[in-house]
Amino acid sequence: MSSQSASQPTPAVATWLGFLLMCLGMFMAILDIQVVATSLPTIQDALGISPEAMSWIQTAYLIAEVIAIPLTGLLTRVFSLRWLFVGAVGLFTLASFGCALSASFGMLLSFRVLQGFSGGLLIPAVFSAVFLLFPSRLHAVATTIAGVVAVLAPTIGPVVGGYITDTWSWPWLFLINVAPGIVAASATPRLLPRQPTDFAELSKLDLPALALLALSLTSLEIGLKQAPERGWLSPNCLALLVLSGSSLVLLVQRTLLSEHPIVRFGSLRRRGFAAGCGLSFCLGVGLFGSVYLMPVFLAFVRRHSAFEIGTIMLVTGVAQLLAAPCVTLLESRVDARVLSAFGFTLFAAGLAMSAFQPRTADYAEMFGPQVIRGIGIMFCLLPPTRIALGDLPQAEVADASALFNLMRNLGGAIGIALIDTIIYGRVSIHATDLRDRLIAGDVTAAKAIGLPPELLLHRPPGPPDAATIAYVRPLVEKASLALCVNEAWALLAGVSLFALLILLFAREREVAGEAPVSIALESRHAAASRRLDQLGSRPR
Repeated sequence: MSSQSASQPTPAVATWLGFLLMCLGMFMAILDIQVVATSLPTIQDALGISPEAMSWIQTAYLIAEVIAIPLTGLLTRVFSLRWLFVGAVGLFTLASFGCALSASFGMLLSFRVLQGFSGGLLIPAVFSAVFLLFPSRLHAVATTIAGVVAVLAPTIGPVVGGYITDTWSWPWLFLINVAPGIVAASATPRLLPRQPTDFAELSKLDLPALALLALSLTSLEIGLKQAPERGWLSPNCLALLVLSGSSLVLLVQRTLLSEHPIVRFGSLRRRGFAAGCGLSFCLGVGLFGSVYLMPVFLAFVRRHSAFEIGTIMLVTGVAQLLAAPCVTLLESRVDARVLSAFGFTLFAAGLAMSAFQPRTADYAEMFGPQVIRGIGIMFCLLPPTRIALGDLPQAEVADASALFNLMRNLGGAIGIALIDTIIYGRVSIHATDLRDRLIAGDVTAAKAIGLPPELLLHRPPGPPDAATIAYVRPLVEKASLALCVNEAWALLAGVSLFALLILLFAREREVAGEAPVSIALESRHAAASRRLDQLGSRPR
């Protein structure tokens, strides 16, 4: 350890406790998406929601979340990191309580929007805190804690949601946030360091840019939601995606010319940060895609309950926890690019292994790929965070953290849309192919769907009767879906391998006159030490 790093003061215990409470708030926000997704049918029956409107319970949350994430930097400057977190976790807690008391679809939707907006502020705030609250020698430890929380929540979400749904009633999906939310909101003001607020920043808010930001992200989310079912080139979907792209172009032009930009795209000029955002996007595609694909396969092919799905997926979470100390240890000793390359290679291998899983795959067959993915995820999350944020000037960290986390969320949204496109577009093709092969007497097709070959060989001549069709159709449907799921796993593996190309550009060149966060903190501590020495050397 360098003498300069060793001279940095150790953060107080209160700072660590406050940071852990911030991680708890982020955990609540991420977990909420998963537990609600598990119990959407239950909520639909309770409130009499139509099947077409049911998905908006999740979509409203996600739209509000992605709009909030880029605003985190501005709101951090206005309220300070401490009060931004208190306000966000307090609003999230109140919105959760409102969701639990909702007696209509409209009421629930309104509170879900508030939940999503406040939850979107909590995630980048935590990653900003890593670089704003701790000296550089502790960045790896703090990033590991935040990273484990960020990836563990979606992993255990299905088992938590399944248990609550099976044991209690659906309002408890939201009520579980109330107690930890109250603790976090009441304790963090006493624990986190005091920082100045600057309400004058609000007067600099560019309202037209805010409208463009909301329009771009909202139309993108809705377009991605509709594209798999209606088609990417359908008039409605194409209009939404074009609207999103044109709004984004206008937003970038306006912010680059603005003296007080609502989103600081200028940080993307730094190669390290731009590459880190690209890696975050690729991780989002693989991470959210894998968490989405496993329940699809286990629920619709293997017919497992939500609780059973959750217990199977816990393997990934355990692997992440076991890998975290190793990643932390290596973070300060090995180049972040090397660790990231290892992580994405390992992650791609775990995803590719699932691309060959049989229709009958279950816990045993999924164990190995899950372990490999779980270890790889930690290497894909922690070192890229250092690549993206570790060398930025302190003034840019909050805005940059928001963009970095937004890229992961957008990667997840696009990844899930691509997965649904494969399922919607390919399942009927596979089903038709299997049906034609069965009619032709192909024994391998019978084995592929789980039909005993002797039934095919000894079937009576002529077209199949109604009873045979009723028996065989579910087998064909499940086998077709399993083939689509395997194709989606291969897609995710390809995106993860693409991240290796991005790593070739992950070389940061510091801008003259600007010091990265770690150097800025060290300089501040060194100046303070010199000042104390001067005071101590003065004669009394």
